Amino acid sequence: MKPTRLLIAALAFPLAFPALAADPTPEQKAQWAKEAEERLHTDWAYLGRYRDANAALPAPVKGQPRIVLIGDSITQGWFDQVPAFFKDGRLGRGIGGQTTPQMLVRFPADVIELKPAVVQIMAGTNDIAFNTGPMTPDESKANIRAMTELAQANGIRVILASIPPADQYPWRPGLDTGSKIVAMNTWLKAYAAATGSTYADYWSALVAPGTNGMRAGLSSDHVHPTPRAMR
Repeated sequence: MKPTRLLIAALAFPLAFPALAADPTPEQKAQWAKEAEERLHTDWAYLGRYRDANAALPAPVKGQPRIVLIGDSITQGWFDQVPAFFKDGRLGRGIGGQTTPQMLVRFPADVIELKPAVVQIMAGTNDIAFNTGPMTPDESKANIRAMTELAQANGIRVILASIPPADQYPWRPGLDTGSKIVAMNTWLKAYAAATGSTYADYWSALVAPGTNGMRAGLSSDHVHPTPRAMR
């Protein structure tokens, strides 16, 4: 598959995450693919996704630290399926299908300018899937380091979230996902310790013993946690 077609297909599938309880229709899939292709040429990092929401935010409330969660469809799905969690200063800034270079581009607008006390960065699974083209682990790590350094330079505490377990990607059949996720999580944990960040170990909380996949009932598609897993 050509890189552009791979990107469109990869973006279209994760953007369907909020509707996973009911299979999307062919018409919905076609519309998502069309929107993803248009955005590829007009707003690659999707800076427009939260522009209005960011502009409408009031100043942080004294005594209530603001926390921004930036990520991909897993973070977006958390907000969509468990909206009650996103109150008391918690802001969801996940976008389905995104990779670390896209998150790095929107990090100033969707994190720094919101003046949070804390940011959680959950990223990397779509890098492994090559959603925006082939990437090496070192390239992913460099982007995560850059986001961490930007946050800390602006006085924002960092939570580095592990990539949740996934033994396959439905939109990238045949790809070795499990071992790559384990390797990236090993690095994330060590990097968090080295930089004074917090490591959020979602992988261990969700993985089925003896496998690289999620426990039964915690994912409907091997990648995205269900509301049960998020509570």
